[in-house]
Amino acid sequence: MADTTRDLLVTAAADLLDLGGQTAVTIRAVADRCGVSHNAPYKHFAGRQELLAVVAQRDFEQLRSWFETASLGSAGDARTSLLGALDQLIEYAHAHPARYRLLFSDQSLTPDDALVGAAFASFQAFRLLVSRYQREVGQAGLDDTELAGLIYATCHGAIDLHLGGRAADAKGLVSVENTIRVLFEALERPAQNP
Repeated sequence: MADTTRDLLVTAAADLLDLGGQTAVTIRAVADRCGVSHNAPYKHFAGRQELLAVVAQRDFEQLRSWFETASLGSAGDARTSLLGALDQLIEYAHAHPARYRLLFSDQSLTPDDALVGAAFASFQAFRLLVSRYQREVGQAGLDDTELAGLIYATCHGAIDLHLGGRAADAKGLVSVENTIRVLFEALERPAQNP
């Protein structure tokens, strides 16, 4: 089935984000990339911000799909599934830094109900991976939403530091993957009795 003009415009905006960041995404540039008139995007989007919100929504839907697929894979090993999902998130951030920032740190993006719903559905799929991991490693006493938030925030913080060039070995931030490894080692270490 052929992509609709709307889909082509969203893909063009995502491509322009990848190539030149947010400043590269203008309605005119998106239209040019699709080979349509400069007014054509306005038939589908009120403006640039709405177009960017749809790009973000589509990427959150992709993240949700990856998390759900990871949840189905490695049926006997929830830890491997969770780490695999985090690896996909890290790979996405490295491959698409401008889109990653759009999803997780762009304050100018005005979220509508569809974007908020897609972001929450993505997190819920991630939370289910964490819940399965908790049961496997015997951490059932922790709230799965809070633990998912901790892992998610740690991963995002490490990614943001690396993308921004503010991570360093001297800070214990060798790589995002290493930060996640250290987090899981700490989570899985038996509690010490006082």
